[in-house]
Amino acid sequence: MVKSYMLSLVVFGVVCGGCRHDEEKNTEAVGTVKVETVESYQNELTIAYPGKVKASSDVDLAFRVAGPLHRLPVEVGAFVKEGQVIAEIDPRDYKVQQEATEGEYKQIKAEAERVMELYKRGSVPVNDYDKAVYGLQQITAKYEAHKNALADTRMKAPFSGYIQKKYFNEHETVGAGMPVVSMISDGYFEVEADIPSSDYIRQNHFKSFVCTFDIFPGKEFPLSLIEITRKANLNQLYRVRLKLKNEKEMNIAAGMSVSVMIEYAPEENTLTLVPVTAVFEKEGEARVWVYDEAAACVRERKIVPGKILKTGQMMVSEGLVAGEKVVSAGVHNLKEGMKVKLLKPVSKTNVGGLL
Repeated sequence: MVKSYMLSLVVFGVVCGGCRHDEEKNTEAVGTVKVETVESYQNELTIAYPGKVKASSDVDLAFRVAGPLHRLPVEVGAFVKEGQVIAEIDPRDYKVQQEATEGEYKQIKAEAERVMELYKRGSVPVNDYDKAVYGLQQITAKYEAHKNALADTRMKAPFSGYIQKKYFNEHETVGAGMPVVSMISDGYFEVEADIPSSDYIRQNHFKSFVCTFDIFPGKEFPLSLIEITRKANLNQLYRVRLKLKNEKEMNIAAGMSVSVMIEYAPEENTLTLVPVTAVFEKEGEARVWVYDEAAACVRERKIVPGKILKTGQMMVSEGLVAGEKVVSAGVHNLKEGMKVKLLKPVSKTNVGGLL
């Protein structure tokens, strides 16, 4: 019995010793790591995204009434002014209808006015007066509707712009609501670009917007913000709509590609900089190893990455504080809580570490 108890203690001791050995193995120094200090980034930023020029107004115009096209004097590409007649339906039937209703309107109006005058003198009952008033209201509404129908046989340009497309030719019959011509506005263009959520959440700090065209090298075109959609698209990007003044001498046209540059000043200490080599991905999230100076080990931490600069550094909007140290090399060989030693910095007089 005693022998069995002693044997159990021995086995337990061996197992515990092995566990402690494994634990010490996981936390003992496994070599040296290179670390760099997290820097604060407080400068103004300019971030560029691809965009596309669109017409501010791109509409298909249709008649409210049906009939054969009497005139369609404009050609594709032609410039038209606001209020200019660009198409007309044969007004014959609508004119006859309007003239007949006008005669009926004048007759009923005269009769209603006589009845209302007699009612003031107390010569007719209330019932006759009410019939006269309601009859006049009905014929007036009918008369106005037919006048409008006649006016609707002429299509006028709702704004100054260019004829983009014609869907019918003269003498063809069109139905009410069927597009006849397509127009684009001449006043200004819109530029659309998509931005990620990392910039969407900092939209309150946007300062200015400009765009550039490859076909106009060296020239920047100022933009003004119209809106930013509050719902992401299928690519998890948010659509930014910007206003671009139409400079006719530059011959800007809808459909051109541009580079949209957004300039903003982030909040103080919001953004930090780390080497790109310090960032790795785990479970679909960006992370870094932060050096715990007190425990001489590394701690894994999630971050929100931003733009990569030409200097080889990455902007980080969340997760780090300026002054912390992050491992900048060999990040895939580390584990949480692992003990490490820091690589000594190279002396300025010992370039290459040859001495």
